Amino acid sequence: MSLKIVFKKPYLYGIVLIFLAYIFINIWLSGFYNTIKLIIIYASTINWLELFISIILTLTIGILVSVNSVYAYIKYKERKKCLKESAVATAGSIGGLIIGVCPLCVTGLFPLIFSFLGIGFSFASLPFKGIEVQILVIIILLISLFMLNKK
Repeated sequence: MSLKIVFKKPYLYGIVLIFLAYIFINIWLSGFYNTIKLIIIYASTINWLELFISIILTLTIGILVSVNSVYAYIKYKERKKCLKESAVATAGSIGGLIIGVCPLCVTGLFPLIFSFLGIGFSFASLPFKGIEVQILVIIILLISLFMLNKK
């Protein structure tokens, strides 16, 4: 069974639903809804290229999470054994939630957890301002898709 089945009805509805839920949860957890107001206020000081790249990568992660989820479900129904592939997809999904929508201007799950421990952390301190974490998450999700498609 190839990956093309994921893009046919009824699975396509699942992809759209999971994508929307993932993006909603990501925006809610990271507090990006508050950041939108600040983007308007501080528009002249924002690095628009970094923000655009970060949002595109977040949408890409959302698409990959939804495709991985539906494809893992299909494979599970087919053969009942895809634990390793599902674990990689789950790690990628959680990684996407950890970084948030915009690693520069919002909290994200990882810095939020650190803040409960009294540790200050920001993805903005990384060399590429957290975009490298988003790319790593995309690579993990692509590996998961490859592993699911291989068997």
